[in-house]
Amino acid sequence: MFLLCTSMAVAIFKVRTGEKTEELPEEKEEIQEEAKYSDTPVFEFKTSAPDQVKKVDLDGYSQDEIQNITVYANCKDAVVNITTEVVAVNWFLEPVPQSGGSGSGAIIDKRGYVVTNTHVIADAYRIYVSLSDGTQYEGTVVGSDTASDIAVVKFTPPENMELRTINFGDSAHLKVGQKVIAIGNPFGLERTMTTGIVSGLGRPIQSSQNTIIRNMIQTDTAINPGNSGGPLLDTNGRLIGINTMIYSNSGDSAGIGFAVPADTAKRVAAELIQNGKVRRGTIDATFVQLNSSIANYAKLAVNSGLLVQQVAEKGNAAKAGLKGGTNAVRYGSARNSQVIYLGGDVITAIDGIAVNSLAGYYAALES
Repeated sequence: MFLLCTSMAVAIFKVRTGEKTEELPEEKEEIQEEAKYSDTPVFEFKTSAPDQVKKVDLDGYSQDEIQNITVYANCKDAVVNITTEVVAVNWFLEPVPQSGGSGSGAIIDKRGYVVTNTHVIADAYRIYVSLSDGTQYEGTVVGSDTASDIAVVKFTPPENMELRTINFGDSAHLKVGQKVIAIGNPFGLERTMTTGIVSGLGRPIQSSQNTIIRNMIQTDTAINPGNSGGPLLDTNGRLIGINTMIYSNSGDSAGIGFAVPADTAKRVAAELIQNGKVRRGTIDATFVQLNSSIANYAKLAVNSGLLVQQVAEKGNAAKAGLKGGTNAVRYGSARNSQVIYLGGDVITAIDGIAVNSLAGYYAALES
């Protein structure tokens, strides 16, 4: 069967039953969320070819040190410092510009396009982009996407300036344990380099009360305030992630940082440049993530996937043939329970990619 709104092949099990309301055995895990999809833009970035490392005396350095020196020399000029001004209100209720936050960014296009985090430029009245040569330019927000925390800022360089860019790498084939390099502006210390490894992949991380960023890269590279929006690089100097947040009780690096993967950042940045926003459609249905308790009770042939809950009448999901549940049961503990619906279709795969959870569902759509 094909979902009309996404043009994707969806594997579905038909498991419909009659209507009744019963109590379902308690299970800790419960997730219900609205599904969405994204289009893929075709914007082409104009990038500079990677240069050979600037001539320095590398005698006496280890291979690891030479690798670090090479990546830094080739990429530092493409890392920018982003500072903002915000508007506050004084005692006389008059608007007063004042210094806002600061962060990092990576030049991804020779025309002056910079990728950074949405939270770096949020609520900014003015944005300034500082280059490695000390020059500063006023930037404008091309577009921002809260769902991925990716934004694009544009500044206009002089006609005779040849901007250095960082080329996007492939984040789909990262391996836990591989070396990564971060360059950014922690605490305003411009173009600081730190190294580490990929500590984990596919992390769903809650960035705000209503937003979960999926498929994030976890790294032990030292990331501190001011690194946000800066590039996470592989040992070839390719951008594999945008450093976004850390897990810390103190606000300083605790060896657990998270980056938006390059494949997501590239797709979102391209669409922001092309359209000014990320176009997302909504599948007119709700889902609950299957677990063994639900699967056993409903006597399903599978115990993982997404169980369709409700389908909007005359919506795109209904037109595609998706069916929701009709058998209402109460699910959860006595203090914290909800009604879910059994008997609906179960989505187990999209375009041949197994979907075992809502996180997997969104990851399949992202791919």
